[in-house]
Amino acid sequence: MDTQPAFDTVTEALQWLNQEGFSENFNLDENCIRYNNNKLAMSPEEFKIEYVFRFEGDTDPGDEDIVYGIISDTYNIKGVLTSAFGIYADAISTEMIQKLSIH
Repeated sequence: MDTQPAFDTVTEALQWLNQEGFSENFNLDENCIRYNNNKLAMSPEEFKIEYVFRFEGDTDPGDEDIVYGIISDTYNIKGVLTSAFGIYADAISTEMIQKLSIH
């Protein structure tokens, strides 16, 4: 894997990922990732996380965010998932937490 670039803002990371072909917007669900306006879903074994960018708020822990660059060879798509973590984290399954925490 190439050296991952570093970014100061979520917007910079999203712009770079989009330039790299990560064009789909993923949404986190309890035990899957949804896409195509939430009409389609991928389970944890159907995707891999290629990039992870963490952003922590300087003053407010609630300003923390993670940007994932995700690839699915199964569905031949690349996209991004943004997720707040800490006290604002969504309720998701243990399997999804393990998949997202590996990185």
